[in-house]
Amino acid sequence: MSQQTSAPRPLLLRGGRLVDPAANRDETTDLLLRDGVVAAIGQEVTMPDIEEVDVTGLVVCPGFIDAHVHLREPGFEHKETIKTGAEAAAAGGFTSIVTMPNTAPPPDSATRVADLVERYQAGCVRIYPMGTVTGERAGKGLAPLQQMAAAGAVGFSDDGDPVEDESLMRRALQVAAETGIPIAPHEEVKSLTTGGCMHEGDVSRRLGFIGMPGLAEEQMIARDIDLVRETGGPLHILHISTAGTVELVREAKASGLPVTCEVLPHHFLMTHEQVESLGTAAKMSPPLREQADVDAMIAGLKDGTIDTLATDHAPHTAQEKALPFLEAPMGIVGLETAIGHTLTHLLHGGVLDLAAVIDRWSVAPARILHLAGGRLQVGDVADVTLLDLHQTWTVDSSRFHSKSTNTPFDGQSMRGRAVGTIVGGRLVYQI
Repeated sequence: MSQQTSAPRPLLLRGGRLVDPAANRDETTDLLLRDGVVAAIGQEVTMPDIEEVDVTGLVVCPGFIDAHVHLREPGFEHKETIKTGAEAAAAGGFTSIVTMPNTAPPPDSATRVADLVERYQAGCVRIYPMGTVTGERAGKGLAPLQQMAAAGAVGFSDDGDPVEDESLMRRALQVAAETGIPIAPHEEVKSLTTGGCMHEGDVSRRLGFIGMPGLAEEQMIARDIDLVRETGGPLHILHISTAGTVELVREAKASGLPVTCEVLPHHFLMTHEQVESLGTAAKMSPPLREQADVDAMIAGLKDGTIDTLATDHAPHTAQEKALPFLEAPMGIVGLETAIGHTLTHLLHGGVLDLAAVIDRWSVAPARILHLAGGRLQVGDVADVTLLDLHQTWTVDSSRFHSKSTNTPFDGQSMRGRAVGTIVGGRLVYQI
């Protein structure tokens, strides 16, 4: 699975259920993709010299976008590379991914952002970089955000670390207000979480671990929402995990502020209780929280407070994850399981209807980060995800395309999956 330079033959998707929330479309029809864009929609579309795929019984929808991915290249290629990460994305049903900047070196200048943009052309899916907020992600000086945006950065984050300096965050949001490109922070008051390795609660006390209180997330988010109120800069909050955060975002939206947020599958599926049985496979940041927090994630997805879904795909080697709990790194991979979890638990679980699922994975991230995609109308980019809503399957990490297999979901049964990924009119993955 790699990009090719030659233009693909026109591709006709015949007989699928085309669901495009941006056009309020849900109908069985044909879709013709040509020269990288949607060329025609309608019954019995045809033209000479085309590649035809029968997608009867499948959902044809705008390509899914994962706006929170760690590819590890440059600097940590033993965990993941651009090639393996892109292939994992395609296998998981994603046509586009957005990378976080905790690489070595980090993309903290226009030159480094441009270098990533060039490297990413080799991927089989569209890959967009987020630049850092501060130089070297060190929190001591603002990176040249305008120049980085011009070089191709679609957002700014020091992901893995918060922007603790309030004056720096204020200046970053002022730039965001000028450019329209959001700041996407990891929200955490480090002084409240130092030494912590899981959620602060009954389980951490029973295990004898230092906990990470939900208050640490909520305090930083409350600060940044106040700064949005002052500056008008767009804020996209990464990987929310607490009920208090959901309420803060809900109130910010009610006030008309440009605040959006994402949630990860493990934060609407799992609680800190599972750390005891799963060990380092359930070690992540933000940590797994309590059932009340999981319930708040579900409620926030239902009422639209939570705008997008994402994975925070965080590859680590088996050797790293085999270390004692306090020493093992935080994070799990998610590109090849996330859509299955969404269909199994949110769609079939009655939390979201199909249009809302597509909105959270495609329409909303495209809108928030100003990316190609999110729609399938004539002239739109020909990025398509094909879904089988009822196929049953079992997670088998040994078959992952990712270089790493650190997942707590191995062996779990799923109902529904992505079965085809089309980027720029080219079928890059098909089950």
